[in-house]
Amino acid sequence: MAVVRKIPCVVRAVTDHGERVYTVELRPSVALASFKPGQFLHLALDAYEPGGFWPESRVFSIASSPRERGMLAITYAVKGAFTTRMERELAPGRSVWVKLPYGEFVVDSSTDAVLFAGGTGVTAFTAFLQSLRPDQATRVLLVYGARKPNLFVYGPLAEACARDVPSLECVLVCEETDGPLRVADEWPAIEALHNPVFYLSGPPQMLRALTTQLCEHGVSPDEIRTDAWE
Repeated sequence: MAVVRKIPCVVRAVTDHGERVYTVELRPSVALASFKPGQFLHLALDAYEPGGFWPESRVFSIASSPRERGMLAITYAVKGAFTTRMERELAPGRSVWVKLPYGEFVVDSSTDAVLFAGGTGVTAFTAFLQSLRPDQATRVLLVYGARKPNLFVYGPLAEACARDVPSLECVLVCEETDGPLRVADEWPAIEALHNPVFYLSGPPQMLRALTTQLCEHGVSPDEIRTDAWE
């Protein structure tokens, strides 16, 4: 098990994607230890005194690659009081604290995999996508949904990874024009895979709907992994 570390960071950049969705890049005060793609961090806005109580925090998937030892990236949508405060306070130069790494929502690259991502839930997969090599033997299908075209924050990254990795297929589904993610729409591509494991990350209603649809298509619940991020 990785040792959890508490690290002060400085906000390097904040990108506003519209619709109150933001990406925050953090510069940690020390080089990061290795973490597994799919793990998450706790972000605290208030100062932490070593040895004292950890401040109020929220969890966010680490969107950046473990190879980037001097940078952390998270992407979030404003949903409640804490993320509203993030929207108001986070700007370049602002100090924050993180503790990491946490979580076991890690894609097994030794088997075929289907990744269903809704909105900022795609950040549970972005580090994994960046870890894939051109000679990746097993096949990966990413089905990435967003409400509007401008909210495919990691669409260019996913498509670039798919160009570099022949065994990776990326499908973008815009809810505004295509409707919500549906297992039936992707089933022909899924059937072409060999005993895939399914990984779902996104809002709770999406997770429930896709889990039900997968089971209706004969997928065993044992082959479904979910990352409920709200």
